[in-house]
Amino acid sequence: MARRTVAAALALVAGAAVAVTGNTPVQAAPPGEKDVTAVMFEWKFSSVARECTDRLGPAGYGYVQVSPPQEHVQGGQWWTSYQPVSYRIAGRLGDRTAFKSMIDTCHAAGVKVVVDSVVNHMANGSGTGTGGTPFSKYDYPGLYSGADMDDCRAEITNYQDRANVQNCELVKLPDLDTGEDHVRGKIAGYLNDLLSLGVDGFRIDAAKHMPAADLANIKSRLTRPGAYWKQEAIFGAGEAVSPGEYLGNGDVQEFRYARDLKRVLQNEKLAYLKNFGEAWGHMPSGQAGVFVDNHDTERQGDTLSYKDGANYTLASVFMLAWPYGSPDVHSGYEWTDKDAGPPNGGQVNACYSDGWKCQHAWREISSMVAFRNTAR
Repeated sequence: MARRTVAAALALVAGAAVAVTGNTPVQAAPPGEKDVTAVMFEWKFSSVARECTDRLGPAGYGYVQVSPPQEHVQGGQWWTSYQPVSYRIAGRLGDRTAFKSMIDTCHAAGVKVVVDSVVNHMANGSGTGTGGTPFSKYDYPGLYSGADMDDCRAEITNYQDRANVQNCELVKLPDLDTGEDHVRGKIAGYLNDLLSLGVDGFRIDAAKHMPAADLANIKSRLTRPGAYWKQEAIFGAGEAVSPGEYLGNGDVQEFRYARDLKRVLQNEKLAYLKNFGEAWGHMPSGQAGVFVDNHDTERQGDTLSYKDGANYTLASVFMLAWPYGSPDVHSGYEWTDKDAGPPNGGQVNACYSDGWKCQHAWREISSMVAFRNTAR
């Protein structure tokens, strides 16, 4: 009996794979039908476009998340992408034309596009951005001046103090005063520009460092307020700001999920996962963004990463099989230096070459996307 059940399950997976890899063009599904996102960390937009056609669409991924597109500080490190100089699409990953082409190509493959959006802060230091815009800390010509920044000009030091977390500077990056009408208008203008190009949603970077009410106001100004909205709000025990505060705006990333998964797979019994999710104190399933790792956690070591081999693959398979949250599959590159930027400046010539890990394409992970779409 058990053998027949396994055979039936395998047939189901095979049938799902055939269903989503047929030659008929796939239409972008409404949110909820295909809820898996491939997070293409620091991939050039031209490389993402090709991947949407070749692998993401056929595998059944509903979304692709791309790294921040806005003009940023110069430098080879990955984190330069998270230091905006302006809201022009002029970063290392591609210009406005390449960005728009990627969106159209991904949509044609049935894949929606989510943009990692950096709106809490601006760039540190001074110089010229990747698009040629001169800047200095607290002065971004034509966009923001010192008057648009929060009054606290010191680094965040106390996560038990709400004002310190939301008004002071995250790793010395100048903190925008999102309570100001001018600032809200500029941020909404950037997001609306992305929407005008066809973007389907946003990952709000460093959401915890902005009051939830400020983000609600910004979201209300969007030309499509119903666009997908996923907020990075990292849980910390005893902290003043809780991820749950942001559920009124949209989905929130559940960092406890990834941390708990690492602990169980490395040190405990898999049977403990039988009620994994809300029963563990995690946020409501319908609004939780889940992941095995992301670009921050794989470098900090608080979750599993590609360096964990079979445990990492197993965790990813479990996440895609388990009916809790909307899964993100992180797809990055090998690193030894935690600051190292993407190989070839983000150009992916082929998966598994030049250090590109392509986790989204691993057979076990990719197959489970089709399984999830069919079995949900």
